Amino acid sequence: MSNQYPKKGRVILHVDMNSFYASVEMAYNPELKGKPLAIAGNPEERRGIIVTCSYEARAKGVKTTMPLWEAKRLCPEIIVMRPDFAKYRKASLAMFQILAQYSTLVQPVSIDEGYMDITDSKALGTPIEIAEKIQTQILAELDLPCSIGIAPNKFLAKTASDMKKPLGITILRKRDVPDILWPLKVENMHGIGKRTAEKLNQIGIITIGELAKADEYQLKQLLGINGIRLKERANGIDPRPVDPDAVSDFKSIGNSTTLPEDTTDEQEIKSVLERLAESVEKRMRRQQMVTWNVQITIRYYNRLTVTRSRKLKSAIFTKDDLLKAAWQLFVKHWNEQPIRLLGITAQDLEEKHDSTKQLNLFTYEGDVRDEPLVSTIEKLRDKFGDHIIAKGVTKSTSKKHIADEAIEPTTSFQKDFLRDYKFGKKD
Repeated sequence: MSNQYPKKGRVILHVDMNSFYASVEMAYNPELKGKPLAIAGNPEERRGIIVTCSYEARAKGVKTTMPLWEAKRLCPEIIVMRPDFAKYRKASLAMFQILAQYSTLVQPVSIDEGYMDITDSKALGTPIEIAEKIQTQILAELDLPCSIGIAPNKFLAKTASDMKKPLGITILRKRDVPDILWPLKVENMHGIGKRTAEKLNQIGIITIGELAKADEYQLKQLLGINGIRLKERANGIDPRPVDPDAVSDFKSIGNSTTLPEDTTDEQEIKSVLERLAESVEKRMRRQQMVTWNVQITIRYYNRLTVTRSRKLKSAIFTKDDLLKAAWQLFVKHWNEQPIRLLGITAQDLEEKHDSTKQLNLFTYEGDVRDEPLVSTIEKLRDKFGDHIIAKGVTKSTSKKHIADEAIEPTTSFQKDFLRDYKFGKKD
């Protein structure tokens, strides 16, 4: 078995769940298996964008980020469901807890994928045997398929896991890079987006092989230090370790939502910002974080998007303080044109116990008095639901009001909840 592990270097697995949201729904409802299924941000409203879809739907041409109307045109029999993030978080935590049984070095990078360093896991078998055990266990216990890449570093492991889906296991060695990766176009390389590919194409770099042999000075001029990193990875070089603590290193917590209708109604806008502030507050409390900087995002009817932020004199974490800061930014920067999307992001985060808030005579009594109340309310919400208690808000059934689920992201990953898997918490 020792010849399956390098004397120097690492063995890295990249575990990538297959069609995760759709697969979770199928695990909860087996009648959906084998059918074209799509998860869409909001099937009833114009925000009907495909978040993910089953392989049966993909076979009909349906793709992630495709408008729902186009997906229905390609596949009239497609089943469309709204995302249920509570289910997906629960499944994600369970998946990472399984990975932790095979190695102490597990790094989640999104809700449905993560890296593992199994260099010191020889007692459990060869790398391919460990990958097979993981894949089998996740399928047996969670009824969820995954693909696994095996490689000497993160970049090659991620590339390998993409090569065979669903339920694939692929080994990619550094010596395989010239034959397997170099003939591919640069846009097919993990870490290169459309714009970067266009920039590389403009200087005659079309394939990954050409990137691997490119002039470093020219790459640095074009892409900065990232150009050098991309060249290294094109040569199969990636020194990044698997870092279990990286899941804690999020720098911001935010939420955004698209409005059902473009609006200039200030009352409606403030109501949306209040809901966003409440969502951000809950996530900050879960991680015991405070923020020193609040940012808002405004997207207008013509899709022009602006972001504005404000540094704070003291750290904040409550919904009311977040809303106050966001509203002041909004009033200052709104051009009074119809708004399509709003967002609030807490930046410059800090652990609450590390924060030394400078209380003055006028805020100190209120902070001390409110803390037990807010803590109690949060516990009740966690147990019985977010809206068991409302503070001075009348719930409206108006179509214009945003559904509570809409505050959840539709395509982005809220990384902070995964810190819980390390400490054995239940979501």
